[in-house]
Amino acid sequence: MRSTGRISNGITEGAIFSQLLVFFFPVLLGTLFQQLYNTVDAVIVGRFVGKAALAAVGGSSAHILNLIIGFFTGVSSGAAVITSQYYGARDDEDVSRSVHTAFILAAGGGAVMMVLGLITAPWLLELLNTPEDTMADSIIYLRIIYIGMVPSMVFNMGSATLRAVGDSRRPLYFLMVCCILNIFLDLLFVLKFGMGVMGVAVATIISQFISALLVCVHLCRCKDNYRLDLHKLRPDSRILRRTVHIGLPSGLQSIMYGLSNLILTAAVNSFGTDTVAAWVAMGKIDTLNWMTLNAMGISLMTFTGQNYGARKLDRVRHSLRLAMLLGFAMAAAVTVLFVTCGRYMLMLFTDDATVLEIAVLIVLYIAPWYWLYAPIEVFSGGFRGLGDTLIPTIITAVGVCVTRVLWVILVVPVWHDIQAVCVSYPISWAITSGAFFIYYFYVRKHRLSDSPAGA
Repeated sequence: MRSTGRISNGITEGAIFSQLLVFFFPVLLGTLFQQLYNTVDAVIVGRFVGKAALAAVGGSSAHILNLIIGFFTGVSSGAAVITSQYYGARDDEDVSRSVHTAFILAAGGGAVMMVLGLITAPWLLELLNTPEDTMADSIIYLRIIYIGMVPSMVFNMGSATLRAVGDSRRPLYFLMVCCILNIFLDLLFVLKFGMGVMGVAVATIISQFISALLVCVHLCRCKDNYRLDLHKLRPDSRILRRTVHIGLPSGLQSIMYGLSNLILTAAVNSFGTDTVAAWVAMGKIDTLNWMTLNAMGISLMTFTGQNYGARKLDRVRHSLRLAMLLGFAMAAAVTVLFVTCGRYMLMLFTDDATVLEIAVLIVLYIAPWYWLYAPIEVFSGGFRGLGDTLIPTIITAVGVCVTRVLWVILVVPVWHDIQAVCVSYPISWAITSGAFFIYYFYVRKHRLSDSPAGA
């Protein structure tokens, strides 16, 4: 059933540049606060517990979490795409069905992750050659974080739902509250009670529970067609099939990313605890680049999804072009920041001189090439909004993941140095971005053309 009485939708009717930025900045700040969960954990344990604790929180355990969470989040992203398309088409009944199906998927996925994570944590850490002095803390951290998987997935799904309908501000407000709570609890549990790695993990899952509660309460109280009604919590088989069809390639792409990163982590682990800690510290500031471009991709997904649902293909094309230009500009700005101020940013996580020198070297090898990464996030987000995930998944899997794995297998054993691992990043980005540009011109001709053949 289509709605005829809804007020004007700025995403499908407003000025694209200003609307894209208005939507982007809350998403960016929200991503920033979400990343602060784990970053604050790393800062506090790195400064007040030690470099082994830093490696435990941000090393192998972080990559394992990203692997499993990324798969379910990727699958669930199909729900946000469907919601945005139905919302753009003003189909109230299917918006409601998609929201309730999405929450069932989120809760079920979180429960599966919790069980799998609790069982496999020690085995996966051993598989990654986790340094012995970080193993015990890594197991503790992983298992506690896995206990909070259901509220984590519910919050992520609720936030994705709000962004899909054009509300990027409320997820930001909820994250701000819970991030502040997380910082307070981190300091309380680590400094006051001396709980170490266990303390930051407990603080994180408490904060995630509060964030899930906030987003659910808001969705239950809202009056729009995306209102969450607990009595309607049942999966719609048609929408569930569409969700899996769109989201499964994204989930598999995330697994490929995760597996390639796990292999890279195993290679980094072979260089010892100092290099692992340096890699973790660099990874924490590298998050600024990733989350900036990822926020642009998320924003673009909503824009392309709603406008594609409304069949406004000219707005889809224009938003893709603008997002690409903004992505290049943002990547360049982050590069300048890291090259000039990277050492001082890394000092937030450690004051160990050896670790700092290695981390600065990693920054100088990777940061100048961030512009090559921009097209990957922009095109991925734009194509997801169209419901097109299979070919982008193949492009990313081959260009990023397979390239890095082959590099680790063939090059790193010969050039056994951390620089060899670093070089794999710009090479894989260049290959993948080139392939995305080629595919974009195909999509523009066959799916985004205003002619009847492309409609």
